[in-house]
Amino acid sequence: MSFEVPVVATIEDLRSFVRARRADGERIGLVPTMGALHAGHLSLVEEARRHAERVIVTIFVNPTQFGPNEDFLRYPRTLATDCEKLGTVAADLVFAPTVEVMYPKGFATTVTLEGPAKADLEDRFRPAHFAGVATVVAKLLNQAQADIAVFGEKDYQQLLVIHHMARDLDMATRILAGPTLRDPDGLAMSSRNVYLSAEDRARAPALYRALSDAAARIAAGEAIGHVMAEAREAIVGAGFDIDYVEARHADTLARIARRHEGPIRILAAARLGATRLIDNVAVPAS
Repeated sequence: MSFEVPVVATIEDLRSFVRARRADGERIGLVPTMGALHAGHLSLVEEARRHAERVIVTIFVNPTQFGPNEDFLRYPRTLATDCEKLGTVAADLVFAPTVEVMYPKGFATTVTLEGPAKADLEDRFRPAHFAGVATVVAKLLNQAQADIAVFGEKDYQQLLVIHHMARDLDMATRILAGPTLRDPDGLAMSSRNVYLSAEDRARAPALYRALSDAAARIAAGEAIGHVMAEAREAIVGAGFDIDYVEARHADTLARIARRHEGPIRILAAARLGATRLIDNVAVPAS
């Protein structure tokens, strides 16, 4: 069953919706997205629904998180289709502002980050990315004043950055994580998967297989350095060009050499053709 989800484009309309729902004693959940929605996004809406009576989904392709040679102009913009999908999970409102609403003339503020934003992972290859993400997310959290906001674990470094920002700036919204959804062959769902050629799509699950194998071997007691070297070899052998494949502390993203040093997350970014895939897996506790 599906229904038409109302769409607003101004901050005042968004806040008016929130005020009315709060007057009825309802909790508000927020799911920020850039659109081009898939089942993974819809699962975040369902997760938000477990914690709030009303769920707002934001759809905004944020220009400040794209580098000069990235795919901002060709990033898929599918608002009508996205709204149809959101109707199937009973989202209550879509907030779809324009760039002019989010960054009006004279806008001059950026969130400055340290901690997990400077872990030498995504930030090594996209140095301005997290400042753009944090700034737009800070605005969305401030605009909606939601009780909770849900972000996917697939973008694990981003999730930690947002957690730290909300904590450090005393934001009232509680940040929750939604698990990564995968296709049956293991490929993490992503809006950018549509860019994969048929040949590259067939190769793509090798990334998750290599990370999963590495996680199991580390959990079984094998040396991290040896396991990660073999994981990189397997990923390159499958046709990827690697940006990074690393085992890091799951809470801080600090480098980690031995299993007992803390919870471990294996994070990767690698390219098939022109498409850059990111993924991560947790090392099971021993």
